[in-house]
Amino acid sequence: MKDKCTRNLEYENNYGLNLNQCKLLGMGNHGKVYLIASDRVIKVCKDSKSCIYESFILTRTNGSKYFPKIYDYDEHFIIREYVDGEPLNSYIKKNGLNNDLINKIICLAEEFYSLGFTKIDIRCRDIMVRRDESLMVIDPKGSYTRNVSYPRHLMKGLNKLGVLEDFIDFLKEHRFELFKEWIQNFSSSQPD
Repeated sequence: MKDKCTRNLEYENNYGLNLNQCKLLGMGNHGKVYLIASDRVIKVCKDSKSCIYESFILTRTNGSKYFPKIYDYDEHFIIREYVDGEPLNSYIKKNGLNNDLINKIICLAEEFYSLGFTKIDIRCRDIMVRRDESLMVIDPKGSYTRNVSYPRHLMKGLNKLGVLEDFIDFLKEHRFELFKEWIQNFSSSQPD
């Protein structure tokens, strides 16, 4: 029996897909992601509001090297570019955090500013490190509706991985303005 996510959706007819034959890549709070071709995935959303909003974000970020291309969507699904690689948190556990990767993370956060995001934050698990060590966001949430002026969840994730101090040291030495802003906000958000 099909679950609520896959029952009676138009993409099965329109695209000739049988999701039971597609590889399930992951499940989250908002839906399931299936590999439907070597270069494309379909995200089947649990509710139309989150699907429409994520489609909106991906449409606005089309052309950014940090976000997958969106090919089609409706209120139940999103077809977008497949992003190969490894989540940032897993990558750091295996390979550590070097200055080149720190710089790429900072450039990603600066792209959020350039795109007009009001949420300059993302979780480590929602950033993929690709084979060429470029970064790509796989699950943008709340980018234009939530107000977070610095990468709070990202910094918390780096702290859990034991590499936040390296990140902070790099910021202090190479990006002092961001260091002042981000550290002040991060410090004030931490419990005493």
